[in-house]
Amino acid sequence: MNEALPDVPEVRVVGLPQLTSGFDLVERLDLPMHLKVHGPLEPLAGEQLAQLAEAINLKGRGGAGFPFHKKLRSVAESAIKRGVRPVVVVNGSEDEPACRKDTVLINRAPHLILDGALLVAEALGARTLVVGVTRESTQRSMEAALAERGLSNGRRSALKASVQRNPIRMVTGAAASLIRSIDGGPAIPPGRKISASKSGVGGAPTLLSNAETFAQLAIAARIGPERYGNTGLYDEPGTVMLTVSGAVARPMVIEAPTGVPLRYVLQLAGAPPVPQGVLTGGYHGKWIDAATVSEAIISRNSLDAVGGTLGAGAILPISQETCPLGESLRVAQWLAEESAGQCGPCYLGLPAAARGMEDILNGGGPAALEALKQVAKNVKRRGACSHPDGSAMFLESTIKAFTDDLAAHVLGNGCGRPVEGVLPLFEDGKMPTGIPGGEPAETGDSRQKIYVDWTLCRGHGLCADILPEVFELGADGFPTVAQAKVPRYAEAKALRAVRRCPALALRIEEDTRPQAPARNLPVLSQGRGRRALGR
Repeated sequence: MNEALPDVPEVRVVGLPQLTSGFDLVERLDLPMHLKVHGPLEPLAGEQLAQLAEAINLKGRGGAGFPFHKKLRSVAESAIKRGVRPVVVVNGSEDEPACRKDTVLINRAPHLILDGALLVAEALGARTLVVGVTRESTQRSMEAALAERGLSNGRRSALKASVQRNPIRMVTGAAASLIRSIDGGPAIPPGRKISASKSGVGGAPTLLSNAETFAQLAIAARIGPERYGNTGLYDEPGTVMLTVSGAVARPMVIEAPTGVPLRYVLQLAGAPPVPQGVLTGGYHGKWIDAATVSEAIISRNSLDAVGGTLGAGAILPISQETCPLGESLRVAQWLAEESAGQCGPCYLGLPAAARGMEDILNGGGPAALEALKQVAKNVKRRGACSHPDGSAMFLESTIKAFTDDLAAHVLGNGCGRPVEGVLPLFEDGKMPTGIPGGEPAETGDSRQKIYVDWTLCRGHGLCADILPEVFELGADGFPTVAQAKVPRYAEAKALRAVRRCPALALRIEEDTRPQAPARNLPVLSQGRGRRALGR
């Protein structure tokens, strides 16, 4: 099984380095070394900066791929119209277990990121700069970089600069989550979609972009659009930062020009010569099958054309020896745990989708497949953030990419291959938290049992809405169980279900019998790296 990736894995470069210049000299480029390697940087006026970003076709490198020049002009127009100073936010909240490229840049080249952010702040007339991070190492590196430049959050500072540390959660990386946390709230989406360019930090127009995006802007501002365009593809010039893990001999971060064949990048990391499939873009990404891998090149347009996605720059191959549906189930379960728990399509739909994938693996047949397709369809475009959309895309891609394995599980007795657990999931060896604040979730059964009094139950179905972990409704509209243990994490919801039952047909009792010693039940089939996890 793959262990969690370190904050700073091995770094390689294809061709000449740009973002990773100087990495062969020192582990971290402090300000003097940064200036020796990259040289000084002159400020640019707002429209000059927008034209530069447009000339190099710079798009956000955090996954969404929104054109940077449009975001820059939108913030400027909104700030002028309202007569307020905008805010600049660097999003370094890299919270996917399979992504490390922004973490590498913050830890090893923080001043390159700050160069780009300060260019934007100067061009927009911003007086506030915030760098969002989620790891101790990135917090230390960025705070040191601000101190090296004499930047602080003091009252007399011309530019107030600070680092915002949030918990490591999938939803923390959403722009709305970061803005909410900067304003003093929890680092989860606010439940409503508002453009940061119009109203972001403190209600001011806010330019928020990914850490790599600012670093790319700094490179382009130094060397100019023509020289920048000499690297990579004509329509997507420059380099990209990729995190390659999964079934590889050496997980690494790679800086590569656009246009490099995907198979070459995989070869650098020691991937199988003929992988069964490759997950592109991370856990909100898409699978491409073995036949497609040889056609793909590293670029946003190319990967889109073959059914993949560049996304957050994560590339994860799996070998022929593992069950791809089983690997995807582990990711689906993690995605469900990472819900902010605020909207039904996410905190109800994603666990249901994971259970649907599990039903397929357990012999549920065509009915289980159809149920999974329906759940994935229902969660899309209905959440408070992009987490349910990205998770549904991942599940739908799994079904589409591995048709032979899907047929073996749906129509036969399974593919017969073990689940090796090659896709990295857990941070620091810990289970996913499952709690918006980032505290460890309580797992397992509590000592509570919930009972249905059939003499009172009228089939309102409210219990299944509030407590889907325990209750499902049968064809007649009544619960399918009369009594059940309550999971520890769902105790509060169980109490709410009892209180809200219109017929007063539910009750909770404590189980006073001695509990048997806890057992670790294996969740993976026998194979390389088998690991037992408490259920």
